[in-house]
Amino acid sequence: MVCGISIDVRRDRESEALMFTPIPLPNLLHRAFGEYAREHKIFDLPASKFFRGLPGLDLSVDFHGHHASTPLGPAAGPHGQLAQNIALCWLAGSRILELKTVQVLDELEIPRPCIDAANVGYNVEWSQELRLEESLQEYVKAAMFLEILQASGVLGHGIPGGTVFDMSVGYNLEGIRSARVRSWLEGMKNAARVIDQLRASLAGGLETYRHLPFRTCVSDTVSLSTFHGCPAGEIEGIAEFLMGEMGLHLCVKLNPTLLGEEETAHWLHEVLGYEEIQLHRPAFENDLQWDEALDLIPRLRRRAAALGRSVTVKFSNTLVVKNHKGVFQDELMYLSGAPLHVLALRLAEKFRAAVTEPVPISFSGGIDAHNFADAVALGFVPVTTCTDLLRPGGYGRLQRYFVNLGERMRAAGAGNIADFDRLHGPHAETADAAAASQRYSRERNHGTPRKIGSQLWMFDCITCDKCVPVCPNDANFAYETPAVTVEYDNFQLLPGRIRAVPGGVLRVVKQHQFANFADACNDCGNCAVFCPEEGAPQQAKPRFFGSLAAWQKHAAGNGFYLEQGQDVIRIFGAIDGTSYVLALHLKDGIAWFATDDSEVEVRLSDHQVQAWRPKDNGALTPRTVDMLPYLKLRILAESISDPRHVHFANAAGHQEQFA
Repeated sequence: MVCGISIDVRRDRESEALMFTPIPLPNLLHRAFGEYAREHKIFDLPASKFFRGLPGLDLSVDFHGHHASTPLGPAAGPHGQLAQNIALCWLAGSRILELKTVQVLDELEIPRPCIDAANVGYNVEWSQELRLEESLQEYVKAAMFLEILQASGVLGHGIPGGTVFDMSVGYNLEGIRSARVRSWLEGMKNAARVIDQLRASLAGGLETYRHLPFRTCVSDTVSLSTFHGCPAGEIEGIAEFLMGEMGLHLCVKLNPTLLGEEETAHWLHEVLGYEEIQLHRPAFENDLQWDEALDLIPRLRRRAAALGRSVTVKFSNTLVVKNHKGVFQDELMYLSGAPLHVLALRLAEKFRAAVTEPVPISFSGGIDAHNFADAVALGFVPVTTCTDLLRPGGYGRLQRYFVNLGERMRAAGAGNIADFDRLHGPHAETADAAAASQRYSRERNHGTPRKIGSQLWMFDCITCDKCVPVCPNDANFAYETPAVTVEYDNFQLLPGRIRAVPGGVLRVVKQHQFANFADACNDCGNCAVFCPEEGAPQQAKPRFFGSLAAWQKHAAGNGFYLEQGQDVIRIFGAIDGTSYVLALHLKDGIAWFATDDSEVEVRLSDHQVQAWRPKDNGALTPRTVDMLPYLKLRILAESISDPRHVHFANAAGHQEQFA
């Protein structure tokens, strides 16, 4: 018992692998409104990085007959997976949001780490890490969040709002035609049921948004991922199902293997110098072939026209290669970034030259601020990015995309994207010019982030802040705590009396600290890549959970859960494999600290133990309580609950303040 509340701190030490726990819509909104009011940012993206349009320029484009305010979006990857990710993409200027690919096999065991963006970019995660039903909720939640954000007026008026959600599915006909995927697609086309469920959660200060006329059709466009040797006949069957039975507009994502093994090896090894990249021959043998693609796409476009739908193509998916780095456990991994840019651009040029009628093309592969304008000038819609957003600066890097595009449009005398394509397109970057420059070569893209040798621990680091923006899920966050040096006693607990015994010293040097919100973390490893210190921030820093159940299931050796009541702050903690509970009664000036065998009453003013009792009515046998975990928990409880800094770990506890 801790002050009359039964607390079970015994847990299975074999914690299951972390999985996403989607954040409820009210918590997202409370955090967004509170964070913007107090710190002028949303999900750690500063308001100065929000996209508010380019004066005098029209960046809007048409995608499958839908109006989008910009041609930019995230590729179907880690930035289009959770509601807060999608919101961050939108805030930074993305208006064609390619959602992460879903498939019928929705309980994959993905090895960790799964992302290595140290230089060019590799990954082993290729589809949504939520169940299909959770993915539907998450995407609908994201759409509602954006509508509420715009309706609130918090961001002011005049922000371009034309937004398209583009679904992505894979990877074979049987899976896509399954009842569960079919139901998921129907749910995205008509999300009324899910919207009504989410409406009901908008209570208290959020109730004003409950009756907004939310758009029930979240998406009627879908991109088909043709990974894993999907043959031409199966692609055609999937296309017929998606367009004919499901009534969707279609984009067919094509693979770099279309170039053929010989030409791909020529570009990677001879031209760009990536001799260490080992191609996977079966991918070239089993994937769609060039002649098949040239025959298939026009046929699909004719079928689409007959159905009143549209078909586009995308260059390109990532390239499957052999694992030569040892970062991942899998034998194969997927290449992105700089070298993929050259391959994808070469494919797009080759395809345009080969087809007799123009086919709309979307583009993905090594897009960044330096080549975004060129890709737009080539008429690609959308132009999507991924690897660049995994680097320091994260979503905030998109601001430079638009600055550079605006400069290029004004220099060309173009007031809109169509004029920019017409006036500047012929002079845009080509695959040959990209390869001739050194920008995409191994020589320019083989360095790794610098390490300084020091080791991460629960508190203190060099406070470079890189771990926050490089996380696509905004799982890492900063908080403030007083810099303290505490000399403390431990206490021997005896029947009828308490005796102080030598303890130690806890030093917290920095005020600026970092923690992790585990519900939004999948241990992808990207923050560890860019952290200058040794260790992984998401594992070494305190990991907070959004519920007691999640803490009990996953906390293992490092995990915390904060409960913020009106008079009591309670924190559940797992430190070095041992569980504790600390309840701070601030008005009374005391705390109750529960270990695995005892509960002690502590005077807050000087950390002295005043009373104790054995846990679970155990015997009054002598024991010693180590006060170092108490001090760590107290620092975390008081600092994380401070409403001056708003994050996922405390937003739920200050709901009325943040409405």
